[in-house]
Amino acid sequence: MNKRKVGKEHEEQAARYLEKYGFVCLEQNFRCRQGEIDLIGMHEGCLVFVEVKYRKNKKAGMPEEAVGEGKQAKICLVSDYYRILHRETFQMQVRYDVVAVYGKEILWYKNAFCYKRKYERQSW
Repeated sequence: MNKRKVGKEHEEQAARYLEKYGFVCLEQNFRCRQGEIDLIGMHEGCLVFVEVKYRKNKKAGMPEEAVGEGKQAKICLVSDYYRILHRETFQMQVRYDVVAVYGKEILWYKNAFCYKRKYERQSW
């Protein structure tokens, strides 16, 4: 089975899991030139951008460890683009979550990271 198909299956599994807890999925695999966000939805009054990570075993580490600073900045950049396309979301509170799928276990990290910019502006 190829990686894309495995990833899609685990993203769908994560979406079903989140929906049990009140998450309303608006988009799955939102793509643009800047990158991709696995799940976008609403939960507890927040617009939530979710990164889903899967690991079959511990060789590559825990799934949540794979969402480093660079990946976080990319997710934030794509979330900015999404919000530009959906201007009705400008006034909404935003949250960045991570769902870690490890074998059959699913862990949901709400508010896993704060908004980050890839390139901070220089103050002159």
